[in-house]
Amino acid sequence: MLNTKFGIEIEFTGITRKKAAEVVSQIVNGSITDIRDYYDTKRITTLDGRSWKVMYDGSLATQRKVNGRVISETSDYSCELVSPILTYKEDIQTLQEIVRSLRKAGGFTNSSCGIHIHLDGANHTIKTIKNFVNIIASKNDLFYKALEIKQERMTYCKKMDAALVEKINKKKPKTMKQLEDIWYEGYNGSRTQHYHSSRYHFLNLHSFFNGHHTVELRGFNSELHAGKVRSYIVLALALNHQAIVQKSASTKKPQVENEKFAMRTYLNRIGMIGEDYKNCREHLTKALSGSSAWRFNAPCCA
Repeated sequence: MLNTKFGIEIEFTGITRKKAAEVVSQIVNGSITDIRDYYDTKRITTLDGRSWKVMYDGSLATQRKVNGRVISETSDYSCELVSPILTYKEDIQTLQEIVRSLRKAGGFTNSSCGIHIHLDGANHTIKTIKNFVNIIASKNDLFYKALEIKQERMTYCKKMDAALVEKINKKKPKTMKQLEDIWYEGYNGSRTQHYHSSRYHFLNLHSFFNGHHTVELRGFNSELHAGKVRSYIVLALALNHQAIVQKSASTKKPQVENEKFAMRTYLNRIGMIGEDYKNCREHLTKALSGSSAWRFNAPCCA
């Protein structure tokens, strides 16, 4: 589950891109290069040749805190941290340290900020991609509650399109090209556009079909909380693994009497079981109602 390579984009404000790049460079022992592009990219290159980036994002509401009060700021305070290709076992501690340090330096998130996780698509086939679509479709409502996806961000991470899911399962595409055609059906413009409208869903396959060959999960409010960032990454890796190893996946939404219990048992089933993932399960069930210990009412004490 943890072996899949991934990348992460974390949006935040509170400090300038220049300051954020300096913070990242101190953690990874990298050198900063200013790229004179539209995104005012600050590239931090490490000794092993990998590059972290801090970039401008026009969708962010830029702010900073002064004496405990939040005030509006210039576009210099629009920050998106873009990681290089990472592996969980080798890089999660470094990533968490970067997140902690950005927050300590004054960085914070607001309702305009999101987290996007890109998963290596190398092991995916037509069957596993269809599995992924069906898994997300069946868990749409539970995920959106658990992850507390804010209404302001729904434009950028819509729920799985029910019509799309129905077409995929009805037409039963046999090739990746056929699946791609269904994905883009109904959209105008070139499929090669980076900011294609089809990308703004919890599960984004535009990045998979459009050269990058990654599956993107966009349904996360941004956080500069190292534990929550870790829990989002583990969830993404677990969902990816489920899509790959499961023989098939249904779109049927299960009846949920107890949200916390349903989410906890689901997380256990997809590999997030045991003490190592206890903290992740706590973060991913905290916003849900009910009890994680009992599906129905807890037994009365004698």
